[in-house]
Amino acid sequence: MTSRILVTGGAGYIGSVIVDQLLHRGHAVVVLDDLSTGHRQAVPRGAGLVHGNVGNRELVEALLERERIEAIIHLAAFALVAESVAQPQKYVTNNVTAGRVLLEAAVRAKVRRFVFSSSCAVYGHPATIPITEDTPQRPVNPYGETKRDFEKLLAEAGPPQGMGVVSSELRGEDHDPETHLIPNVLAAALGKRPLEIYGTDYPTGDGTAVRDYVHVADIADAHLRALDVKLDGGAALAVNLGTGAGRSVREVITAARSVAGRDVPTVERPRRPGDPPELVAAVSRAATVLGWRAMHSSLEGILGSAWRWHQAHPHGYRGG
Repeated sequence: MTSRILVTGGAGYIGSVIVDQLLHRGHAVVVLDDLSTGHRQAVPRGAGLVHGNVGNRELVEALLERERIEAIIHLAAFALVAESVAQPQKYVTNNVTAGRVLLEAAVRAKVRRFVFSSSCAVYGHPATIPITEDTPQRPVNPYGETKRDFEKLLAEAGPPQGMGVVSSELRGEDHDPETHLIPNVLAAALGKRPLEIYGTDYPTGDGTAVRDYVHVADIADAHLRALDVKLDGGAALAVNLGTGAGRSVREVITAARSVAGRDVPTVERPRRPGDPPELVAAVSRAATVLGWRAMHSSLEGILGSAWRWHQAHPHGYRGG
């Protein structure tokens, strides 16, 4: 069944891939993005683009009514851990306060489904790995706190009004500044700048941080599945997305050297505040509830597709 869907943050890396998959499945898609970190050129042809912020109540209410939106996929959040530590109020204002405006408008417009792209940062330093959906939420940085707080708002406000709510915890590319490991590894391979390794004394196998890397196409597929999943009793549902296997920063560097056939120069730096040593998702609920598993998420596959894009766009979207 096709739907009229709003994707907030749809001009970003993950959002644009979600929009593309929605269009290929016949949905009518509108993107709401303030373009502070996203790119107009990233929005796939066939989707409408509204330039604005989710915290603009008048704009959001008019958009939901005009476009007769039936479902929302919400990705419009600031997502830099270090920045959140330095500017916590900026993250509260955008990720929680503005998000509340969107949620309240969605409830009034009787939107049937709200899919929220959360973060494994809500779990902080989990006591056990892999991380299940029942792992206590104990964020250790303001970014994670804002994701947790909005999840709570969704769970409290959505289901009582008949709205289906699904939250996906993930780690997901052209950002400015760029903080994600894989694009920075590839930038180093392209000779732009050495890769900065933040922390080499973590309690992991090689001393560097371990993460669960998922291909953007797999992440997008999971969000699409969340649009139509049946919710037991109407309660909000949290689903962790991952491969169930973590890879360290040094392992990513080794794989990047193999994929690119080039050296990846590195510089070791101290740990960044708020970075947990290891984050790996348990995958059983995603398989059971969404019928989803990561199909394209070998480290070599992720790096290979990203390498091809970065070779073709050495200056990102700004370079044409």
